Formats: sequence, C-alpha cells, structure tokens
Amino acid sequence: MNTGSVQCRLVVCRDCCCGSPKLSRVDHAAQAERLREVAPVRISDCLDVCDQANVVVVQPSAEGRAAGARPVWLGLVNDPDATEDIAAWVLAGGPGVAPRPEILDLYAFTPRTRRTVS
Repeated sequence: MNTGSVQCRLVVCRDCCCGSPKLSRVDHAAQAERLREVAPVRISDCLDVCDQANVVVVQPSAEGRAAGARPVWLGLVNDPDATEDIAAWVLAGGPGVAPRPEILDLYAFTPRTRRTVS
C-alpha cells in the first residue's frame, strides 16, 4: 500500500447485489483484497445503485480534492482487468492527480440522487 501523503480511499459496495452470488463469476474477496493492496478500502452496505453491481467509488486524496476532484463512481466492475485498471489509477494518484485512464470511462457513472418523500 502507498504510504506517502494522504492517498485515495476506496469504497467497495457489498450487499444485496454487489459482492453477492448474483455475480457468481466474480471473486469478490480477491477483488477487495487487491484493492486493499493499493489504498484503504471501506466495505459499504448497499449504495443503492444495484443496476451497476459491482460498484467501487474512488475518493480523491487531499491533493486531488485541492485540485477540485470529486469521488468517481465506477460500476460493473466485474472482472480482474477492471480491478487492475482501478488499482493502477489509484497508484498513479487517482482523481485530480492522475488522468483517469480511458478504459475506466467505460465504468464511470453518475449515481442518481435519492428522492425524499415529504
């Protein structure tokens, strides 16, 4: 794991769809472990974007936030190559520090906002 300045953090969804047997071709534990090798990982309950399972959110480092970066939501992260692409980007600095590899544009999405009922 990178031990330099405050680095990117990752949120990995694991609940009803993400990280479940519904995506049987994915080794969910190996995916989380690989990501832990490059950055702190928080395992989250449902992020409410089940249609994008498996979801990984890349939170920018302090340097990235200072450059104006926001968290990047990546969905359909269901193969080791995608996990490796995320790991490489995070190691390079992640949002606001290193340009997002074009291949990750295929996974990037904007989560819908939750509506509240009054």
